[in-house]
Amino acid sequence: MNMKIRTKPRPLQKLDAAIPRLSPHFQQLPAMKEDAAIQQKGFSGESKVDYYLDYLATNYTILQDVYLRVNGKNVQIDSLVLSQQAIYIVDSKNYNDTITFDSTLKQMTRSDGKVDKGFEYPITQVQNQQFHLQNWLSQHNLPSIPIYYFVAISEPSTIIKVNGDTEAIGKVVAHAARIPSMVMEKEKQITEQSVNKIQDGKVGKIILNACNVFDMDINKKFSIKKMDLSPGVICPECGLLGMERVYGGWRCRRCEMFSKNAHLNAISDYLLLVKPYITNRECMRFLKLNSRNGATRLLSKSGLIYIEKGRYWVKH
Repeated sequence: MNMKIRTKPRPLQKLDAAIPRLSPHFQQLPAMKEDAAIQQKGFSGESKVDYYLDYLATNYTILQDVYLRVNGKNVQIDSLVLSQQAIYIVDSKNYNDTITFDSTLKQMTRSDGKVDKGFEYPITQVQNQQFHLQNWLSQHNLPSIPIYYFVAISEPSTIIKVNGDTEAIGKVVAHAARIPSMVMEKEKQITEQSVNKIQDGKVGKIILNACNVFDMDINKKFSIKKMDLSPGVICPECGLLGMERVYGGWRCRRCEMFSKNAHLNAISDYLLLVKPYITNRECMRFLKLNSRNGATRLLSKSGLIYIEKGRYWVKH
């Protein structure tokens, strides 16, 4: 079963919310757009790998986007696949063009035919994840569970080359479509040797309950002040900031699109970028409403919870 489903990373949510609300002349805007593009590419690659790992969901326990605290360090694992025999780490890589694994120098390069660029060795990365996960399991009094790993290349058009031990690399690196069969092949090998069974569902729940959510203070990283964020409702069709409030909803001044609930994204932006709660008055200002009662009506239908003691609204 899919015990933990991947969602859009919170730092990427924040970047996507902030970028349309900043002036085109904001100094850090180019860096923010570059960061958002990198994060989006990584998220897209992970989602492509998830598609294939879902083939295993009937007989395995799957946790996506695992984020654990181990010995004072944060450890992020793209996917865990748990069986009654072992745990499999699947690390997703979204590279284009041609990539080369050098098993002697422990490095990976990518070439577009003109320029070669070096990257941290993916196998070393996933081995470090294996080490941290072993420590975490030990610290939580879980039985000695075998941990194996794979590196999944999300783009089927990416050419994979090897300098050195091709056989060894081929056992752990493959395009995403091959990963499920590689897991099952490994499972068949260890089933013949293994005696002890693992309660994969139980172990999965323990890991799930310990998972944190990866986050980042983009306001601090990119020096964004509250006054830098332009208020208003963004048109979901053309992206114009500043939809007009009309009877029953919102209308875009540029493309004339009408929406009943475009304000929900604006409220979500506020909770992501400003603070995790919002008052009626703050909602009125951020949505550019003339009526405080109107803000209250919108908030009451937004799915938020009203905290009477503090007189503000929060997410569930």
